[in-house]
Amino acid sequence: MGEEGYSLSGRVFHTIRENILSGKYKCDEELKEKNLGDELGVSRTPVREALRQLELEGLVRIIPNRGAFVEGITKEDVKDIYEIRARLEGLCTKWAADRITKDQIAELEENIFLVEFHAKKKNYAQILELDNKFHEVLYEASGSKMLKHELSAFHHYVERVRKITLSMPDRVVKSNDEHKKIVEALKQRNAKEAELLATSHMLNTIENMDNYGWDNLLK
Repeated sequence: MGEEGYSLSGRVFHTIRENILSGKYKCDEELKEKNLGDELGVSRTPVREALRQLELEGLVRIIPNRGAFVEGITKEDVKDIYEIRARLEGLCTKWAADRITKDQIAELEENIFLVEFHAKKKNYAQILELDNKFHEVLYEASGSKMLKHELSAFHHYVERVRKITLSMPDRVVKSNDEHKKIVEALKQRNAKEAELLATSHMLNTIENMDNYGWDNLLK
């Protein structure tokens, strides 16, 4: 759903959340209702509602008589998200093995080819978009709207980290190779193998982030 499909308070919420996840608003930075309202061209009411909702998501902490502050995404949060994603992506791909269509498989294969092309050109912005699309097709192929919703949310939460890891040439090549193996398992309708490969794909990402250094990823 694009922002035009949200209510005013919904648009304010998604804009503030995006600014937190992108790093525009830094960890521990105070989020003043008036300043946010002026920046977004709205009154304090939708800003206040958005901050309360963001507190429920763990991205903001509200301290009585002091204000609202960015909680952000920590190293532990990112690791938790990838551990959870590893299990859910495995389940998603397992279900997709039985439900994926020929058109979806063709789309995944084209995605892999395009990543190879853009990797040679070092077009990392396009690679990030293609990685997003690859996983979106998998989520759709699972046939579960609930699983798709949860995985899409987790995927978005770590986009800033993914943007950095997918600009590392070695990781791009390895990630795309892992995608190839997942697609081969899906083509063979091998649900067990597809599940194991998808789970391993997520866990390999955690290992890659450990090797790269968390200070570089979350600065």
